[in-house]
Amino acid sequence: MTFALSAEQESKFQEILARYPNKMAACIPALHLCQEANENWVSEEVIAFVASRLELSTAHVTGVATFYHLFNREKPGKHQVWVCHTLSCALRGADTVLKHCEKRLGIHVGETTKDGKITLRTAECLASCGSAPMMQVDKVYHENLTLADVDRILDGLQKD
Repeated sequence: MTFALSAEQESKFQEILARYPNKMAACIPALHLCQEANENWVSEEVIAFVASRLELSTAHVTGVATFYHLFNREKPGKHQVWVCHTLSCALRGADTVLKHCEKRLGIHVGETTKDGKITLRTAECLASCGSAPMMQVDKVYHENLTLADVDRILDGLQKD
C-alpha cells in the first residue's frame, strides 16, 4: 500500500515546508505529520514518501526516524504510556510506577498489550521534574502519581 496524505494533511505539509530554509530542515516535522497520518508509526512507505518529497535519501530519513525515540518504527498500541525515569522521577518513585505498569498490563517496556490498546515506554525526561513521578499518556501529562492514580489511568485506557 502506498502512503499518501489527505488534502488537509498536504496543506499542513506545505506549511511545514514554508517554515524552513531548505527541505532537509523540514525532515523532523514532516516525519511527525506523516507518522500521525499513518496510525502513529513510520513505515517503510512513510520513509519513502518523506524522502521523495524532501529530495533526501531513504537512508537519511531512516537515520532521523531511528535516532529520535518519538518516531515509532513499529505500529504502537492505540495509546502510548511513557513513564519518565530521569533523576527527579527516579528519586520520587518512577521505578515503582514502571514496575506497577508492567505488572498491571502484563508487558515489559517497549511492548504492546495483546489487545493492541497500550504500548509501554520510558522516557529520559518529560520536563516535569517538579511534579514527579509522572507519565505521559499519548499527549497528556499525569503528574505527582500514586499507584492508585496509575490504576485509574490504566483502567480508563483498557476500557477505551
